Amino acid sequence: MAGEQKKTRKQKIIDEDIACASKAMLLQREAIAKLEYNLKNDQQQAEAFSATIDQMLALKGRVIVTGMGKSGHIARKIAATLASTGTPAYFVHPAEASHGDLGMVMRNDGVLALSSSGDTEELLDIITYTRRHKILLLAMTTRADSSLALQADRLLLIPKVDEACPMGLAPTSSTTIALVYGDALAIALLERRNFTPRQFHRFHPGGKLGQKLLRVENIMHKGDALPIVKIGKTMREAIIEANSKRLGSAIVCDKNKKAHGIITDGDLRRWMIESKGSAKNLETPVETVMSKSIRTIAEDNLVAEGVEIMNANNITALVVLGKNERVVGLLHLQDCLRAGQA
Repeated sequence: MAGEQKKTRKQKIIDEDIACASKAMLLQREAIAKLEYNLKNDQQQAEAFSATIDQMLALKGRVIVTGMGKSGHIARKIAATLASTGTPAYFVHPAEASHGDLGMVMRNDGVLALSSSGDTEELLDIITYTRRHKILLLAMTTRADSSLALQADRLLLIPKVDEACPMGLAPTSSTTIALVYGDALAIALLERRNFTPRQFHRFHPGGKLGQKLLRVENIMHKGDALPIVKIGKTMREAIIEANSKRLGSAIVCDKNKKAHGIITDGDLRRWMIESKGSAKNLETPVETVMSKSIRTIAEDNLVAEGVEIMNANNITALVVLGKNERVVGLLHLQDCLRAGQA
């Protein structure tokens, strides 16, 4: 009986904790919904958002994101997201800016300043600096009548929302929507720039993101490592070429490196059985043995796409094509495995 009561008390605590967490999440969902509603239904805010994208795209310099306290933490994340999606950006601490870091802000740059109240004292110097040197100032705040909003070239107004904190003091819902707004800016800029997966990989060469976006050209066999035999050559030469490159196949090309076929281990075994291993058949032209059905992939495709093609066709290699459909490489399943792609 005592054990059941203890379990009941423990469950009650768990239920209360989950209820508290659920309420906090609900308030933050409602805050995001309010931000979205205002952006969609307030023409002035919609125009301000789109105009901000125009101005950020037109910058010849970088976007300097700044903010104090919790807004500063959000500003750091926004700067990181912008930088990783094609918009040069970095964070400048407003207090440090007053002690020398203003020198990091150049005339061609733009400043995105975050402040819930819009009257953060530490932002005064950086605001004044942008006005003195005619540097673009973008404001993200809840108050259109604040000093930051009134000085800014463009106002990104975020709604006042109920904080998830039961006392309504700790910035929670307000920082969530500031972060969401910053992400929305970054994604809109990404779309406007036609930012490609290849560019994304350039900024994320390591880790899981980098692996997911790995290109065929990054791991394919090319140059002297590529097993190529020309049309008209003999099976003797094809076997020597395939063995020397240790890829289990040879690509049959013309003088312009256009692929006409491929000789795989399977093709070689079938030919050996049919010829009964006769040595004189080593002089057989390669085009009589090769498979004319070639599976190919472009060098700028993702490795993951190559793996899908190989799995779907039950093969272990793809001929890689570059400009003008010329053979530039060979992608082997073993290479994909080593790269963690298969």
